[in-house]
Amino acid sequence: MKNKEPVYRRVLLKLSGEALMGEMDYGIDPAFIARIAEEVKAIHAMGVEVAMVIGGGNIFRGAGLAGAGMDRVTGDHIGMLATVINSLSFQDSLERLGIYCRVMSALKIHEVCEDYVRRRAVRHLEKGRVVVFAAGTGNPFFTTDSAASLRAVEIGADVVLKATKVDGVYDKDPVKHADAVKYERVGYDEAIGKKLGVMDTTALVMCRDNAIPIKIFDLNKEGDLIRVICGEKVGSIVE
Repeated sequence: MKNKEPVYRRVLLKLSGEALMGEMDYGIDPAFIARIAEEVKAIHAMGVEVAMVIGGGNIFRGAGLAGAGMDRVTGDHIGMLATVINSLSFQDSLERLGIYCRVMSALKIHEVCEDYVRRRAVRHLEKGRVVVFAAGTGNPFFTTDSAASLRAVEIGADVVLKATKVDGVYDKDPVKHADAVKYERVGYDEAIGKKLGVMDTTALVMCRDNAIPIKIFDLNKEGDLIRVICGEKVGSIVE
């Protein structure tokens, strides 16, 4: 690694719930979540303040349930609870590695995690704790991508790190199209206008209006999170 010094001071790492499945078809792959926790520990050791948002798609997706006939608001609330399950699981993985971690929920679940309070979240980060934001924004009809952008703005993150299953932003799905072209750099408005699938429109607009870049990289490539933090040319950037 050419540069082992971090180029970011405070980051918001967005993980999809599906990513936690690893090689499994459902739920959480313990080996995979342990590897990601190790990488988070590594960037934490570099002095980077780490906040996270984890989706719930490995357990439930509100929009999917609504498509099957369930009331959308009910489905979204179930999806929010799924993110709490994932967040607590990741907290456990980090604490096994000796990293202090706080889960802060947009829904009040005092028995298992803290309520989200912006000033308290920032204080946790300043004290060197990893903070995992659970339950999205606490409102139906908003994705965890939007929650990630919102929390990034609120805590003053330098960048949103969007961990996916592909190594950047493409003009079309690289899994389905061999001729897909990768963007190393793309503007917010271009990503929105061309519907490149980086994040939903609300999330992109929030990052654009607050000048927070979005770095997209492949979560499955071991070490790429650390390389991104060190400023290496990995993945794609939206800015």
